[in-house]
Amino acid sequence: MEDHKKNRRWVLLFAAAIASGCGLASELLLGTLASYLVGNTALSYGIATGGFLAAMGLGSYLSRFIASDGPTLLKVFVLVELAIAPATALLPLGLYATFAVDGLVWLALILATLILGTLAGLEIPLLTRLLEQEEDLKDALAGVLALDYLGALIGSLTMPLILLPWLGMLGAASAIALLPALMVVALSRLFPDLRSWGWIGLVLAALFAAGIPLVNWVGDRLESTLYDAPVITRQQSPYQRLVLTRQNQDLRLYLDNELQFSTLDEYRYHEALVHPALSLLASDRPQQPWRILLLGAGDGMALREVLKWPQVQQVLLIDLDAAVVNLAQHHPFLRRTNGDAFADHRVQVRYGDAFVAIQDLTDAYDAIIADFPDPDRPELAKLYSRTLYHHIRHHLNPGGVFVTQASSPFFASKAFTCIAKTIASIGLSPLPYQVTVPSFGPWGFILTTTQPLPATWTLPITTRFLTADILPTLFILPRDYGYNLDDPTIQINTLIEPAIVDYQNDWHWSLY
Repeated sequence: MEDHKKNRRWVLLFAAAIASGCGLASELLLGTLASYLVGNTALSYGIATGGFLAAMGLGSYLSRFIASDGPTLLKVFVLVELAIAPATALLPLGLYATFAVDGLVWLALILATLILGTLAGLEIPLLTRLLEQEEDLKDALAGVLALDYLGALIGSLTMPLILLPWLGMLGAASAIALLPALMVVALSRLFPDLRSWGWIGLVLAALFAAGIPLVNWVGDRLESTLYDAPVITRQQSPYQRLVLTRQNQDLRLYLDNELQFSTLDEYRYHEALVHPALSLLASDRPQQPWRILLLGAGDGMALREVLKWPQVQQVLLIDLDAAVVNLAQHHPFLRRTNGDAFADHRVQVRYGDAFVAIQDLTDAYDAIIADFPDPDRPELAKLYSRTLYHHIRHHLNPGGVFVTQASSPFFASKAFTCIAKTIASIGLSPLPYQVTVPSFGPWGFILTTTQPLPATWTLPITTRFLTADILPTLFILPRDYGYNLDDPTIQINTLIEPAIVDYQNDWHWSLY
């Protein structure tokens, strides 16, 4: 009898860990899914996390109206678990479908967080009251909270490291839903009055397990409606969603639903990113071997352009997401587009956050080329910060060249100027230039070097767009870009004040 009582106690404590882990994983899933669909990461996670916590408070308050006798509490807890299981599996699918039909995604996200959060808020108070009937409140509360926090840790790590990469977003939702259903099955083995509910939990668990491939298939069909061309490859990495589409000769890569390049015009962007800097380097040290550092650029397109220069002796490429590089290394269409650049013996690849990785480098480089995502989210702003530029300057050889992509000088002119002003704040002279890429419109770059610009440019390599005659014209900025390094209203971008995020999210983007 005593052993049976201990078993029931441990199962209830284990239920607290499961409840917390599933709740936190669901929060992360909703935030990740909303961010993927609508792009506003800060707002997506703000609604998913804040709304979930507020709803949990509502659920906790509602628990006080449930009768205190043990059988009633246990039955209500089981009903809550049986409600959470299908809600966890189906609400993310509903959010996906809402976006696919151009519905009110933000409203759907709010409703999803309210439903799941309210149900989750009932769990811990019910478990605490159940345990309180067998031990004093102090011990019951301490045990539940200890397992609650442990479950939260496990859920927060399992979601990005295991569930998302292995199962995708909708498959992860079904996997999370398995756990409360199985918890009902476990409780039914210890409490005879719950046997009939145990069968329901078992059926639901079987449906969710079998449904993982089905919901992923449905999700893929819904995802395909978001693109104008057939999807040929899709993959969920720990960091982002990778989608590759192809229509005739137009191959496009999307990361989290944002276009990275189109093979119809990507060469204009990548030639403009790489060759002005290396042409300057060639005018200063034409015969010396070069060491190049590429930050980002995991698709291999910029690498393809760098390797055209025979002076290049070594290239170190640092990218956050191994999945992007792996796709660029092995997908036949991407390998053909990037010229199988990663197979070149001069190339070395490291994975990690460039902001952190560059601080661990001990070598200096003749050219550093940054091809980062646009700074439209706070976590990306550090890649355009004064701190990073200070580290980049430290790793440049004397007379070396640094260039970074700098967003659109027309649609985000303040962000463009902010990047130049931030570079200037560490004592470097920014040289802004631009090129038109049909897929993106006018696009800007900031180059810096201690060398004067040459009177005559040379470009002794094969290119599709850029020529020695066109190259100096890139540095002529139209007046309507509004570039003004002395504009006192534009702040320097720092880690403490990531001003560039607001500048990047300019309303002018709605014109394009």
